[in-house]
Amino acid sequence: MASVEKLPMLAEGYERLIVELKALREERPRIVDAIEEARAHGDLSENAEYHAAKERQGQVEASIGDLEDRVSRAQIIDPTTLSGDRIIFGATVTLLDDDDKPVRYQIVGPYEADAKVGRISYNSPLGRALIGRRVDDEIEVTVPAGDRSYLVKKIEFI
Repeated sequence: MASVEKLPMLAEGYERLIVELKALREERPRIVDAIEEARAHGDLSENAEYHAAKERQGQVEASIGDLEDRVSRAQIIDPTTLSGDRIIFGATVTLLDDDDKPVRYQIVGPYEADAKVGRISYNSPLGRALIGRRVDDEIEVTVPAGDRSYLVKKIEFI
């Protein structure tokens, strides 16, 4: 039997999955009602409402399956319980970029990543380059915007 790969995530990322899953499950009966109503209109071969409702049902069921899988594999990590001198999942890292401007990122799971708010996935090019590094390590990474280099200035578990 194959082992199931755990999916590390923060508690708030897990909560977002649960909320999204609940909303999709609540949508199920409304879709069934829409299908029944559209079916009552007659000829299904030319019934756009029926086909749209069936398509939405397929999308919702696929999303529910995906979310249930992620929830079942979730490994919730609280960064405040972590410590150490190396960058690991959950760490908040302050880096100096090429222009000596500080940038700050938290290392999170792929479904929680949002670079605009300072959260990068441990699977991203920068995330992979940072894992295992220490303060004063220099990192060179190729990102979609080109080659970048960073200096690790601070590692926090907050």
